[in-house]
Amino acid sequence: MSDMVKDASQGISFVCNNIAQYGGDPNRIYLMGQSAGAHIAACALVEQAIKEASEGESVTWRASQIMTYFGLSGGYNLLNLVDYFHSRGLYRSIFLGIMEGEESLERFSPEVIVQDPNLKNAVSLLPPIVLFHGTADYSIPCDASKNFAETLQRVGVRAESILYEGKTHTDVFLQDPMRGGNDQMFEDLVAIVHSGDPEAQAKDAVAPPRRRLVPELMLQVARRVNPF
Repeated sequence: MSDMVKDASQGISFVCNNIAQYGGDPNRIYLMGQSAGAHIAACALVEQAIKEASEGESVTWRASQIMTYFGLSGGYNLLNLVDYFHSRGLYRSIFLGIMEGEESLERFSPEVIVQDPNLKNAVSLLPPIVLFHGTADYSIPCDASKNFAETLQRVGVRAESILYEGKTHTDVFLQDPMRGGNDQMFEDLVAIVHSGDPEAQAKDAVAPPRRRLVPELMLQVARRVNPF
């Protein structure tokens, strides 16, 4: 797990330090992860804030460089999830092997870490945090996002959870775009990114409706089955 967090942090560092070379805006960097990616990104963000707040600690990027962190269908308190995952088939022994042992569950639980009063300065460096989750998610219960957002709010972080009724672990980013029509998570995300940007909002207002997303592979299969 520590290697995964390190990899994510190095990737974020590259973006923060090189985005301008690719035509991006270094003052408008957003971070997002889904499922395990949401957990890993949150761990990297909290870890970086702790390094940033520590005297004499050398950092290659700063948590304050992130405009907003978006977590999608993530789990942020492993102490609460290890037994649930076991009941769903991700057996405790395997999970603890990934997470470097039971003694490391707290270390990789951002919800637990931010409650440490000794890390108050580090927590104050965290960017706004928005957590998306479907209420019909049985891979990771939506309470994982709800509880993390409430914990962040209690320690002074600007945070919120946005829940989508009846949506599963993948509906909001996979099935909904493929079906076309109502893609509420995308609308909510864009609204946050474009808030305070009248030019972007004006373009959004006149943008044509998004077409149904059909992967090219599916089209190729369909043509082979029915070339007409």
